[in-house]
Amino acid sequence: MKVRTLTTIRVEVPLARPIRTAIHELKSLGCVLVRIAGEGGLIGEGIAFVMGTSRVGVLDEMIRSMASRVVGSDPDHVTATWAQLWRDINFLGHKGVTICALSAIDTALWDLRAKAMGQPVYRLLGGARTEVPVYASGGLWLDTPADALGAEARQWLQRGFRAMKLRLGSATIDADVERVQAVRSAIGPQVPLMVDANQGFTVDHAIRLGRRLEGFDLTWFEEPVVHYDYEGSARVAAALDTPIASGETDYTRYGFRAMIEARAADVLMPDLMRVGGVSEFMRVAHLGAAYELPVSSHLFSEQSLSLLAALDNATYLEHMPWFEPLYRETIEMKDGKAVVPERPGFGFTFDLDAIERMRLP
Repeated sequence: MKVRTLTTIRVEVPLARPIRTAIHELKSLGCVLVRIAGEGGLIGEGIAFVMGTSRVGVLDEMIRSMASRVVGSDPDHVTATWAQLWRDINFLGHKGVTICALSAIDTALWDLRAKAMGQPVYRLLGGARTEVPVYASGGLWLDTPADALGAEARQWLQRGFRAMKLRLGSATIDADVERVQAVRSAIGPQVPLMVDANQGFTVDHAIRLGRRLEGFDLTWFEEPVVHYDYEGSARVAAALDTPIASGETDYTRYGFRAMIEARAADVLMPDLMRVGGVSEFMRVAHLGAAYELPVSSHLFSEQSLSLLAALDNATYLEHMPWFEPLYRETIEMKDGKAVVPERPGFGFTFDLDAIERMRLP
């Protein structure tokens, strides 16, 4: 089978409500949807996004600039296509928009390849489990007052989640401790609780806060400092018993190799778009396994579910509902775990009617 066409669609996906983290304020997502057509009507789908819509055109142009290398290629040789695109972007570099574009294409090719074989992606990648533990990441934002966090946390439990993540970044350490206390008191000591600083702290602040939070039995403390400060993150990791999770802002295996060598993280968290697509996500995960490091995911829940299901060092799927309006199907939950779909490909397909209502010029 050969790739016949590569097309893109620009859309704006509104969020249920504006959200705030330590470094972001966000109302909508500008997405580029990639559709790669093979033979017999088969379509492989991928996605990349930016916060807001001001740079969605840049991302779209980068993806479409790669089409000539993809059309005519064999989806069974996705590794060769990835390597060719990697060489092509050498002059512009292997971080940022170039990798985001490559990732969306690589993801769509894996989806097409699996559909052509009539298999779900996770089986094509080896298969390790049919259910993946999941944590709720679509709430408990920094702009939610501490006195409202308990009620919201209990709502996530009522919706079937058995783990959740809270954002930190208040003006004072005491205020962040109060936020963690509010959620822990609401959900009890047995429910896994993660916290995320979204790169908002200095090293010293992160250590002081982390020590205050040790008694809450946190599953991990995510991105306590800016992502490129591997030495600083390593200092935080060495000072705390709580595991440090990081990696969502790092690019390709080379970024993760540097992170691992610096001992900057205890949990690796590749982002499907920044890491380099399915191909590179799996390389990073296997690199982590060589160092006995667990792997979680960042965003892209619909695709990441299949990738984590193919790994024996996977821990939690981040359940983020941002992209749900784009798909016909939704993630099935069972006893706090996400059920891996047995449908061909990733098992999630774009809802073209819904997408038409979100289309950008």
